[in-house]
Formats: sequence, C-alpha cells, structure tokens
Amino acid sequence: MRILTPSKSVLLTLFIVTLANTINAQDQNLTVNQDPKFEQLLNTKRKINTSISTNDTYKIQIFSGKSEEAKKTLNDFKREYTDIDGTIIFNTPNYKVWVGNFRTRIEAERNLADIKKRYTSVFLIKPSK
Repeated sequence: MRILTPSKSVLLTLFIVTLANTINAQDQNLTVNQDPKFEQLLNTKRKINTSISTNDTYKIQIFSGKSEEAKKTLNDFKREYTDIDGTIIFNTPNYKVWVGNFRTRIEAERNLADIKKRYTSVFLIKPSK
C-alpha cells in the first residue's frame, strides 16, 4: 500500500472539495400537472375515512333486511338528511343501514329522536371495530 505525502494529501483534499462545490444536482423547478379528478378522488377518500367507525362513536340503525330494500332505504335517507352520512353493513343474513358518526351519546340521541319521526324501527348502536 502506498502512503501519500502530506502535500499530495492536501492537494487531493482541495481537489475533492472543489469538485463537490461545482456539482449542482436538481436545481430545476418541477411542475406537476395532475388531473382535477384526482383531487376529487382524494376528497372522497378523506370523507370515507372519517366515516369509518371507531369504538368511541355512536351510530343509528334504521333498517335491517334484504339488500335491495337496504339500498332503497339508504338512498331515501340520504335525500332527506343530506348532512348525515350513512352506510350499508352486511351481517349474515341481513343488510343493515347505519347512519351517523356521532361522538357523544347525547348528540346521537338528539338525532335519534328526529330520525324516529320518519323511520319507525330505529335504535342507537355503538359498533366495535
């Protein structure tokens, strides 16, 4: 193995430092053109993620039965209550329509009283994960 003299070491170090300072990587600006539908898709995904049930939320079940009737019930509910989200859950052998994502029991019971005027067999549930 060959050992460099101190003057050659200094010259090699200066050369490497000079070379490193002159290299410019990725100095350009990047413009990304994306489809506007992509942003809509992200917003829809965010909305779905917020409606996923957790242990500390309450929901109201407004229907339990066949698939077609559950879809019809959910569509009717969404037309009448635009500010409350709803979903269909399959629990053998029935399809259930759950609405709302209420953080407190009081909030859920207030909405339950209002929804009971339109749908007869409704009740409050606290689903597990």
